[in-house]
Formats: sequence, structure tokens, C-alpha cells
Amino acid sequence: MSQSSGRQPKAGRGSAPAHLVDFRQAAPAPVVLISGPEDYLATRALDSIRRQARAADPGLEVTRLDAQSYTSGELLLVASPSLFGERKLIEVHGLESMNEDFLADALAYLATPEPDIVLVLRHAGGTRGKKLLDAVKASGAPVVDCQPLKKDSDKAAFVAAEFKGSGRRIDRDAIDALVAAVGSSLAELGAACSQLQLDATSTVDAATVEKYFGGRVEATAFKVADAALAGKSALALSSFRHALETGVDPVPIVAAIASKLRTLAKVAGEQGSAQGIARTLGMQPWLVEQAQRDIRGWTPASLAAAIRAVAEADAEVKGLARDPGYAVERALTVVSASARARQRV
Repeated sequence: MSQSSGRQPKAGRGSAPAHLVDFRQAAPAPVVLISGPEDYLATRALDSIRRQARAADPGLEVTRLDAQSYTSGELLLVASPSLFGERKLIEVHGLESMNEDFLADALAYLATPEPDIVLVLRHAGGTRGKKLLDAVKASGAPVVDCQPLKKDSDKAAFVAAEFKGSGRRIDRDAIDALVAAVGSSLAELGAACSQLQLDATSTVDAATVEKYFGGRVEATAFKVADAALAGKSALALSSFRHALETGVDPVPIVAAIASKLRTLAKVAGEQGSAQGIARTLGMQPWLVEQAQRDIRGWTPASLAAAIRAVAEADAEVKGLARDPGYAVERALTVVSASARARQRV
């Protein structure tokens, strides 16, 4: 099943069938393509690859490249043999905005990839770089397809698979209740599954879901993000700390904040009706309307400061910091301060 929903993209005419891998089965390989707009699934896949690569070699050397600001020859330089023979993981982000230098170097590398290097390519969607994507798929490299789960039935299948993988049991009625309570975003739904798996002492039923998510303040990813973007620093920090105490991973929390800030940045540069902007950006009209309300008063400088802080936290919670919790708290403080600054304008 693709993303536990049973959907698989069709191979293009004249191309070899893609080697599709569910995000839960993502594993190190000489080349791995993580494709699609659902950041939560992509993050889970990349975390799995990074974790397995580190387990195989604790001295793993991790390098992150940006395909948009890429400099010619950079990939080949990073992929050159290490002086001490450490294995390497190269993560390339932003393929949907790749420049021509990266396209040329990536195609050249794909022809003869290094067997001891794991190259992960992250493409969030769109037609940019189609030549490279087709070449990766034709090579037989694993492809993790991260499409949004829009139907409740797909989200229910996701929840069922999360619990099956953890060895915990959940009733069908509880699955439906959980999707209804926190199913507006996949990141939040995943965090809720993790919380129930850690806290519940028996089979999760509808009553358990009601106890955890039936009307109380939820310290989950988008609750923390909403508080930060509203300038409510104390609420954002307390909600985040409670989330950590209940076992919520900081990665989806950072992803939720980043997602909301990206939406603000996209909508900020558009003019016209919510319906028109929604068509242009491929977003839901209600999401555009919400962003138009939230963006009022933000300045380019305050928005840039918030985005920069969250980008730093994203890198830190994914392995660059010894204390991921502190990294997120610092980002929440900056975002909240930026929000309060725009409110004073």
C-alpha cells in the first residue's frame, strides 16, 4: 500500500515502473527519492533513513545541500572519498526549485552512484526537474511517494498502520474518533497516535480518545504552532513542554510551525481573491483566507526572522543539536516575538 491508503502513482508512458516504498519502510540506498508535498511523511522517511544509516556506522558524515542555491561541482566534491573512510549521507532538499547546475551534476552522479554513499533527494512536487525524477525512477532506485491523505478513510488507514507497527491495539470506533478529533493535519494525527501509544495502558477505545482529545487543551504540533504565531510565547512554550513530556517528537512540531510560516509567505506575495489565490497556489480557499487574516501586520523582516529561526531549529532537531528541545524553545521564542512585533505595528 502507498502511504497506507492503497494509492500508487502510475508510471509514465515509456518509463519503467517506479520502485515504490512506503515511508515506514524507507531505508538507506545509494540513491533514494522522497517525492510529494506531504512534509510529515517525508520527514518520517528521512528520519528513518538517517537513523538506520547511523546505526550501521556511528561515525556517519551527514551533509545537507540546497538544490536551489547549489554550486556546480558541490555534489561531486561532497561525495568524494573521506580521508578516514567514514560512510556518508547526503541529503539534498528543494529539488522542486533546483537550478541547472544541480540538475546536470545529479544526472551525472546518477549514472555511476557511489555504493558506500546514501544520497537522499527531496522533491516536494511540481514539474521542475522532471528529467532527473524520471531518471531516478528508471534506475530502479527506491521512491517514497509522500502524497497528502485527504480522505477520512485514508487517514483511518494511516492510524491503523501506525498502531499495527507499534504493537498496540486500537478499536475501529477509536480510529474514527481520533480522525474526527485531530485529523485536520497528518502531523497532528501522527503526534496523537504516538501520544496514545505511550500513555494508554490497554487497548485504545473511543473512551480513551475522548479522555485525551475530547475538549481539553491539546499540546500537539498545530496547537503549539498556533500559539507561537499568535504571539502567545508562554502558551506555546508550556504546550511544547507538555508535548515532550507525553512523548511527542519535536520534529513534527517544527514541521507544523514551518508549514504555517510557508503558507504565510506564499499568500503574502499574492494579490486578488482567496479563490483566485487558491487556484494559483493549489491551496484550499479556507486556508488562504486564514493566512490572509494572519499575515496582516507582518513585515518582510519579521516573517524572515521567524522563518530563519524555524529553519535552524529544523536542522537542529534532525541531528545537528544535542538538545532538540532547547532548539525548538528558542525558535518558538523568536516566532512569538516576531508575531508580537507585527501586532504592535
